[in-house]
Amino acid sequence: MDKQTKYLAIDYGEKRVGIAVSDENKKYSFGRDYLLNDEKLLNNLERLILEENVNRIIIGYPLNFNSAKTIQTFKVEQFKTDLQNYLISKSLNSEICFFDERLTSKLAAQSIADSGLRKKKRREKGLVDSISAQIILQDYIDSTKN
Repeated sequence: MDKQTKYLAIDYGEKRVGIAVSDENKKYSFGRDYLLNDEKLLNNLERLILEENVNRIIIGYPLNFNSAKTIQTFKVEQFKTDLQNYLISKSLNSEICFFDERLTSKLAAQSIADSGLRKKKRREKGLVDSISAQIILQDYIDSTKN
């Protein structure tokens, strides 16, 4: 029997990369721990893609409120190109797409504030990255169902 595939969402940042993975039915998003954005990032993503049997990667696409690109938008576009080239070199053919991520960091921060976590835990930036990725993925899943 074929292993069912999943979606992987990435909230790309210069220091940390938030990660979320869907369930096999692609109905729910689950935050994973963030990855450090270092020389091992693409290798770590490859391992995750293989372990989770990912067939589609959704990258949060940062635009400002009037839909204009920002410096971060260009960095994310470059990351997508780098990831695509890396996966091709490894003969992995996961589809990669962008999904509008406006407001997700604010929603993630609010979600953490509302969660009742202790203040020290709430200050962990990696938690915001992971929850942002989870929100991006859930929004993507919800938008494809409608």
